[in-house]
Amino acid sequence: MSDAAINPEGANGSAVGRLLILVYGATSYLVGVAGLVCLILAYAHLLPFGFLSNQSLAYPLLLNLALVAGWGVIHTAMARDGFKQALTRVIPEPAERPTYVLVAGITSIILVGYWQILPGTLWSTTHLVLVPLLWALCAFGWVYLLAATFAINHFDLFGLRQVYLNFRNQPRPPLQFVKRAMYRFSRHPIQTGVLIGIWATPVMSMTKLVLSVGFTVYIFIGLWFEEKDLVKDIGEPYEAYRREAGMFLPRIFNRG
Repeated sequence: MSDAAINPEGANGSAVGRLLILVYGATSYLVGVAGLVCLILAYAHLLPFGFLSNQSLAYPLLLNLALVAGWGVIHTAMARDGFKQALTRVIPEPAERPTYVLVAGITSIILVGYWQILPGTLWSTTHLVLVPLLWALCAFGWVYLLAATFAINHFDLFGLRQVYLNFRNQPRPPLQFVKRAMYRFSRHPIQTGVLIGIWATPVMSMTKLVLSVGFTVYIFIGLWFEEKDLVKDIGEPYEAYRREAGMFLPRIFNRG
């Protein structure tokens, strides 16, 4: 379905209605960013895990597993085309992506806020060189993630482009399949940044370990579905891209 079909002139109601969708999109963006910031701050030891919980449960590991599993299922399900089509029968199409961003932010805040502290540490280092190096690598991962969103279209990814063009009552041209910046060498640099950010740490407590493993499993499962969707939507150009670019690590040599 083309954007011209789903966003025709005047299809999304009055100016007031389009303004409300714009406000909804901007609010969703702020909540989505807040959820990501919560995750980053928790991994940087600047925000305590479980800041919304009393940490008195008898089986904290079970709650943590339920939290990360629920987070992963929600994110994966909402990214599927079938769910998007069902959702846009209930809400205006321009609000579909902001709704995903809103739910992502809320679930991420809940995940961090109710995450239970677990005893034990997998590794810990106080080496004068290794500690700042690992923190620098961790920061690089999160910055790399952010840069990767702008290398494609940050505002479309977070739903702002959709609500803005809808507010202007303008058609939304489909984004072109492009390979720029880090996307020339790796297909999923956003997820690469996440993996670096959650694993590059001088102290890997069991609290963080369970969450890091959960995120890693989610990334591999989610990308399996995403790659299938991309092959279906783009076809041979994406198949060729898979041969040229690595999945996570940049493929610099033997490209094509």
